[in-house]
Amino acid sequence: MNTDDAKPRVVIPTPPHPQARREPLPSETPKSPEEDPSAPGRVRAILDSPSYRPADRDLDFLARDDMRAVRLQLDYYKAERLLELHGIRHTVVVFGGTRICEPKAAGRRVAELRALLARDPANRETRRKLQIAERILAKSGYYDVAREFGRLSELMAKAAPERRTVIVTGGGPGIMEAANRGAYDVGVKSVGLNINLPQEQFPNPYVTPELCLQFHYFAMRKLHFLLRARALVAFPGGYGTFDELFETLALIQTRKIKPLPVVLVGRDYWRRAFDVDFLVDEGVIEEEDRELFWYAETAEEIWDGIRHWHAANGEPAFPG
Repeated sequence: MNTDDAKPRVVIPTPPHPQARREPLPSETPKSPEEDPSAPGRVRAILDSPSYRPADRDLDFLARDDMRAVRLQLDYYKAERLLELHGIRHTVVVFGGTRICEPKAAGRRVAELRALLARDPANRETRRKLQIAERILAKSGYYDVAREFGRLSELMAKAAPERRTVIVTGGGPGIMEAANRGAYDVGVKSVGLNINLPQEQFPNPYVTPELCLQFHYFAMRKLHFLLRARALVAFPGGYGTFDELFETLALIQTRKIKPLPVVLVGRDYWRRAFDVDFLVDEGVIEEEDRELFWYAETAEEIWDGIRHWHAANGEPAFPG
């Protein structure tokens, strides 16, 4: 006798649907008004209560002061996950003034103000605006330099195709737009790390869409600027540019981060805006701190300088 035949057969049930049920659970139907006329209103009040929102969808809850640590984590991790997903291992950070537009736009602004001043020569405000516009026009050539440097990011991509090296900017207009635009010109992806501000703002149109992020915290944005940086290139700019530049110099000076090349584009501008010799003479920084950066004027000088710095450091500029 076959003992297997004597064993009762086990009926294996059909696997249930992952979501739907043949019979609904009692909780899927609200309490009937026939049982309690006030029940629908009471259920609606519960569903509308902020306490009933899932924590990850409750923006009021996430915005509380005591949830700042969670928001900082989210601000960090979303960017980290996205850059990892796209295989971005190294970056070159480009910063500069948002007001330094391309030469044609700067020229149009000067022409408009000159026409206004011709109609009202005594208008001091128009004259002041014209003087500023003329200074912006004089600096607008830096837009072209930044754009050309962005085009050279094609060489960075070829140097380490498997571990992508890209241009990263603050995602805004002006010099940052120019660098992203240069990468766009040659079909290379680039990153824009934008920041949420009280005033509505827009990223420049040349950032790669899937690599444009918006941060809530400046601190997390700054962290991601330097986390993968192989160089910082600072064009003429204002408070935002100075903020990134001086923080980077302080981190290198104190060796809180591994030294990296820092290039100041536009010697005449930077020598006047940032008098490093004065700081040395005043004794507030050391002589060796002059060597934490250098000046360049063209895209090729920037590119060659970065590669030379890394070669002198005994490593490739953009390792694979």
